Amino acid sequence: MATLLRKIGLIRLHNRDTEDPKHHHNHRGGGGGPQSASLRGKGGAKSGGHKAPAPHPAGAGDASPGPGKGRRAAELAPRERAAPGAAGAAGGDRAAGARAGPGPAAAVAAGGSLVPAARQLHCTQVRSRRLMKELQDIARLSDRFISVELVDESLFDWNVKLHQVDKDSVLWQDMKETNTEFILLNLTFPDNFPFSPPFMRVLSPRLENGYVLDGGAICMELLTPRGWSSAYTVEAVMRQFAASLVKGQGRICRKAGKSKKSFSRKEAEATFKSLVKTHEKYGWVTPPVSDG
Repeated sequence: MATLLRKIGLIRLHNRDTEDPKHHHNHRGGGGGPQSASLRGKGGAKSGGHKAPAPHPAGAGDASPGPGKGRRAAELAPRERAAPGAAGAAGGDRAAGARAGPGPAAAVAAGGSLVPAARQLHCTQVRSRRLMKELQDIARLSDRFISVELVDESLFDWNVKLHQVDKDSVLWQDMKETNTEFILLNLTFPDNFPFSPPFMRVLSPRLENGYVLDGGAICMELLTPRGWSSAYTVEAVMRQFAASLVKGQGRICRKAGKSKKSFSRKEAEATFKSLVKTHEKYGWVTPPVSDG
């Protein structure tokens, strides 16, 4: 009997505890484990059918996270706050770099314009020294084979007088008969001389044959980039030209009307460009340097 009374008392005690508003409130506010959840469900059913809030899906942000989730959120919050800061700092660095101007590569590219200027200055110095030496060597020639006059006092534009050709040639006879003291040529020296050839053309008298073409252009392989060597001097080029005139049966033009027509630079340049293309395709027939 006593045992039965104790069981009835425990049941009443249990019902009273679950129906106590204060006790029910404590269970609803706390996190609790599985047993507390079941107790809340039973108490809610008895007190009017209150439903427990549905759990949020994983990854969703709870307004009131449980103990474990709150601790994890507290750990992640500083990292999330630091990450945007780092991204902002990186963006700020990029913006600062953009404001600061071009980087080293761009600076090198911009400064690269100084390299051609320095190279051009060096080429000008090399060309000037070489041509000064050439002038001195020509002035010391004992046979007075050629003489030079600067055009408008420019070191890079010469008028060269060829005073002599083979005295057994018909060209020499023509020079004697027409009282022609010299054959006048013009030489202009490019920026990269002596590594590129000068442009050379006949000015007067008007010649026929002897590898002299329209405008006074001269058909000689050594005057082309392909046949040129930096070792060639102006004197050597002129001696080769004199030999080519004789070998090509060059004559002074005596035809009425045509003999008075002057050679032109524009025509000479066009003719030379054309003949270079032709000879590069079919080969050169001018005398080799050894013949001169």
